[in-house]
Amino acid sequence: MDKVIITAAVTGSRPTKEMNPAVPYSPAEIADAAVACWRAGAAVAHVHVRDPQTGAPSSELPLFEDVLTRIRQECDMLVNLTTSGLNIMADSEDEVIEQRLEPVTLRPDICSLDIGSMNFQDRPFVNSPRWGQVAAQRMADYGVKPEIEVFDVGHIDQARAWIDAGWIAPPPYFQLCMGVRWGIPASPENLLFMHSKLPTDCQWSVLGVGRHQLPIITMGVLLGGHVRVGFEDNLFRRKGEPAQSNAEMVELAVDVIQVLQKEVATPEDARAMLGLKKNQPQRWNAD
Repeated sequence: MDKVIITAAVTGSRPTKEMNPAVPYSPAEIADAAVACWRAGAAVAHVHVRDPQTGAPSSELPLFEDVLTRIRQECDMLVNLTTSGLNIMADSEDEVIEQRLEPVTLRPDICSLDIGSMNFQDRPFVNSPRWGQVAAQRMADYGVKPEIEVFDVGHIDQARAWIDAGWIAPPPYFQLCMGVRWGIPASPENLLFMHSKLPTDCQWSVLGVGRHQLPIITMGVLLGGHVRVGFEDNLFRRKGEPAQSNAEMVELAVDVIQVLQKEVATPEDARAMLGLKKNQPQRWNAD
């Protein structure tokens, strides 16, 4: 592909202002960070929400709605709401699934769809086969594009089963998450291996955590993929030098893409490549 989609993951659930004062917490801060990334060249904002006062990870639907509304009032970038729900505690799997899928009801352009369970740093991250099936079908019902997040090679095999079953519409869109502790390590060899297991007709993006961000996205562009950057994955411009903003990380990705003789995808380009419906709700007006 000659056009590369940049996704900006502006806050995640773990980075704090103590780690980097520029980490956004409130809906206004998160939306402002996303819009600044759009101005810098990002076509997609990947959104987690936080308690505005404490910064603790949250899954409150009004916070997601506030961020989504603010971004759509300012620009035409695609919005990807997380359904990871790592902070959700409930008595049954069905309750957890329903709470995790609440952001889908807001009809963003994209929602993350985690396939496969793993030990995620200091806790288990459970994504059962039932979760994957219900989530894929719910997203299809609401016209939301699943971003299939995979943290290891076996997760790709599970996702391909969901695709073969017809639960995920073409083209499938993968996010290769590399360098998360207890997931697949971020190395050139592992990226080549992950890439070799993807369906030939998919769109895919890659992220590298921490110091791996720049080399992994560079290799991703060389392999014909898209890229994700931002504070969810990395807080530093270089060793010992905290990034001043998420937009600064996007600018670095733009430099990589242009040096490698590729073109930065616009939101309109991204919608076409990902097969998004043109009637997707959108409030932004360029006038």
